[in-house]
Amino acid sequence: MTNQQQLEILKQGVKVWNKWRAENPDIDIDLSGSDLYGVDLSSANLNGVNLERAFLEKANLVKSDLIGANLSQANLIDAHLFESNLSGANLTRANLFGADLMGANLSAADMTGATLANAILASARIEKAKVSGGWVYAANVWGLEGEFEEQKDLIITHRGQPTITVDNIKVAQFIYLILNNKEIRDAINTLTSKTVLILGRFAPPERKIILEALKDGLREYDLLPLVFDLDRPTDKDFTETIKTLASLSYFVIADITNPKSYPLDLRITLPDYQVPFVPILQEGEQPFTMMVDLQKKYNWVLNTVSYNSIETLLKLLKPAIIDPAIQKNNKLRFNEAIEQSIRSTKGLVDKGKK
Repeated sequence: MTNQQQLEILKQGVKVWNKWRAENPDIDIDLSGSDLYGVDLSSANLNGVNLERAFLEKANLVKSDLIGANLSQANLIDAHLFESNLSGANLTRANLFGADLMGANLSAADMTGATLANAILASARIEKAKVSGGWVYAANVWGLEGEFEEQKDLIITHRGQPTITVDNIKVAQFIYLILNNKEIRDAINTLTSKTVLILGRFAPPERKIILEALKDGLREYDLLPLVFDLDRPTDKDFTETIKTLASLSYFVIADITNPKSYPLDLRITLPDYQVPFVPILQEGEQPFTMMVDLQKKYNWVLNTVSYNSIETLLKLLKPAIIDPAIQKNNKLRFNEAIEQSIRSTKGLVDKGKK
């Protein structure tokens, strides 16, 4: 059977095609180079079909079976591939610009060098798939299931712009958003230059009053309070959340009053991020025993500030908490900027020759 005869059967519709495929399971299907612009192939059995260089622009391939199909260099611009099965398919250098691949199964698919700009891959399955060298400008990759086996040298910039490449498609989406969305850049700058993370146990009414006063006081100095109430058991997700929030903050204020019920293990959190950390303590309470050790070990943990009332805390807020934290932040950033290590390789080369 010639390629043209196979193509004529396909153009009779999915029902006719699927019936013919079921009756002729051993026939190799070669539709390479075929013009299938806008054709409706929803739920079609295209398992293992050769569609190399086929013209499938705007084709409806929703929920189609393309397992192991050869779509190398195929034109799939704006194609509808929602929940299609492309596992093991060859999509090398295919043009999927603007294609809808939401929920598609791309497991073990080879998309090396493919154009995925403006494509929708949200919730797609990608385990063991390859996408290195692809153009992924503005691709939607929210909620991907699994990890790519290969994803190097992904181009994230628009044609005609200086080329920027990354080695992770999720990072590509994030960098794209930063480069092309001023509001997001401003939000990140605001986080790192104004946000103050407040940690403490604020469930009791008397602690809630302290928290509200502290938040209002920070706002007066154009700072943005971000509160994390520690009145719950510690677990892995809990600790990771603290680490993430701390890494995005200008500095941290931790109310360590009533330390017996203080659930945060600072020994885990503090070493990871050099963010100024200011412990505060209501008079009459004793800090937990390891607090002094942490202050000695990590120079970004400032002296504990004690207060006997809300009024005292607000008076101390700028001179004893905000100003020292900002000074420490500036010092940490300055030291980081000038820190350098130069090591001669001559000794290593000479050693290698021996």
